[in-house]
Amino acid sequence: MDQVFAPWRIEWIEREGKNPDVEECVFCELPERTNDRENLLVARSDHAFVLLNNYPYNPGHTMVIPRVHTGDYADLEEAVLLDHARLKQRTFRAIQEALEPDGFNAGLNLGDGAGGSIGDHLHTHVVPRWHGDTNFMPVLGETSVIVEALADTYERVHDAFAGQEGATVPGENRAVVFE
Repeated sequence: MDQVFAPWRIEWIEREGKNPDVEECVFCELPERTNDRENLLVARSDHAFVLLNNYPYNPGHTMVIPRVHTGDYADLEEAVLLDHARLKQRTFRAIQEALEPDGFNAGLNLGDGAGGSIGDHLHTHVVPRWHGDTNFMPVLGETSVIVEALADTYERVHDAFAGQEGATVPGENRAVVFE
């Protein structure tokens, strides 16, 4: 089996001043801010929200995040679990419509040993994948190639969410809302 190592990622994980404008938890604070577009928040529901990843592996790399602050999946109440799952479904649909990937990787990093950089507030990564989307650049060049600007991806994914049944867009710089 071939193995690919990405040792340069540890610099990002262990960086000082990870979120200098955040007092406690970035996932608790971002939904409370007023400019969703600036904070890359594309959709929200009663118990969860969808955020574009600041450091994506691919365009459209999102995180579906329960609003409740916990790192333990077993702590989620039934209403939160159901809402989180429904918002993941909507996320797959929005990304499929906006970006037409060939597939997805989706998952949670639970616990310190799982490799996530924010372990005390669980979140599900949704990473669109295309045939041939990996190459030598991250391995040999220590460079990740993202083929689209975050602002452009935001626009495309936001529009796809907005076109779904039950969607409301409360303002120009606001995330799509599902009730």
